[in-house]
Amino acid sequence: MHLENISLNNFKNYESAKVHLSKEINCFVGKNGSGKTNLLDAIYYLSITRSAFTSQDVQCMKHDETYFSIRGEYEIDEKKRTAICGLQTGKKKLVKLDDKPYRKASEHIGKLPLVLIAPDDTDVIRGGSEDRRKFFDAIIAQTDQAYLQNLIKYNHTMKQRNSLLKQFLERDYFDITLLKQYDKQLIELGKLIYKARKQFITAFQPLVAQHYQQISEKSENVALEYTSHFDEDVEMLFEDNLAKDRVLKRTSIGIHKDEYPFLMDDRHIRKFGSQGQQKSYLIALKLANFDFLLKEKEVKPLLLLDDIFDKLDDFRITKLMEMVASDAFGQIFVTDARPERTFGIFENIEHDVKIFSVEQGAIQEIDGRDNWVIE
Repeated sequence: MHLENISLNNFKNYESAKVHLSKEINCFVGKNGSGKTNLLDAIYYLSITRSAFTSQDVQCMKHDETYFSIRGEYEIDEKKRTAICGLQTGKKKLVKLDDKPYRKASEHIGKLPLVLIAPDDTDVIRGGSEDRRKFFDAIIAQTDQAYLQNLIKYNHTMKQRNSLLKQFLERDYFDITLLKQYDKQLIELGKLIYKARKQFITAFQPLVAQHYQQISEKSENVALEYTSHFDEDVEMLFEDNLAKDRVLKRTSIGIHKDEYPFLMDDRHIRKFGSQGQQKSYLIALKLANFDFLLKEKEVKPLLLLDDIFDKLDDFRITKLMEMVASDAFGQIFVTDARPERTFGIFENIEHDVKIFSVEQGAIQEIDGRDNWVIE
């Protein structure tokens, strides 16, 4: 699978742009704020139907505009496929594949598998349990539509239960029969989600350990665990925490409290790992993400590397580029604020490499390796 070209209209700082891409490596170089990351975000949007960097679709519109659109033409198994995402003020978001609109945008997720490595990924290591759940949910969702739909239903049901708890307190009444209907739904959906997460971790954990050993100079033993209220008698937990939920006006038991401890030599890497160890673990997670999608989807996902060279030391960059040179990946997209560094990294790699200069929403290909020169 590869993205042949992408067209943008009123997406973030792009008024209008179209880029014809290499099947192998594409590098976007330019100053910070020029629009490099926005271009990667457009590619991400075509796969995941939302931005990687903002939670509100309207923030993807160019300032003072009333719509945006993204169009990507792909080749998958020697077939041409076209994906379109767009939004117009006051209307429902549009997501189409081959001119066929989806009833729900979430149905598109997984059709165009993708992995993004970005600076904010450190939140997965250093942040709270919600960051880790989102990270793993995004991976599983690309391979299991039933899981994604169950997760959407669960979150919707939980919001309804929380709203009901608030009403009970505000109106000074309580209906245990009504509340237990929501409990039953959350438990049924939670069991399905729990089973899928358990199966996923069993397959994913060895991939993380393998990649950590490949990219780290150290020989620490790393592990990835999964803990949940569903490890216990969850029906009893709901009953035992009913009084607490009524006081807090929110649901304190459920799949939305699951945790994924990252361990190194049986200690939490978030607390005890060095910066280098945390970086190595994060890259191992992302490479495991790539391998898992490859196995499940039987196609190499697109790999997006956003400004990672500033975050990695020379050793880890070298290890990553060795994998690039070995054909471990498919199509790759890279951003870098330092063009000379990008030229140096890719000039000796025997792949088809295109480098694009990005400046304030304008994209221009630097034609030919002989022209990879800084003025």
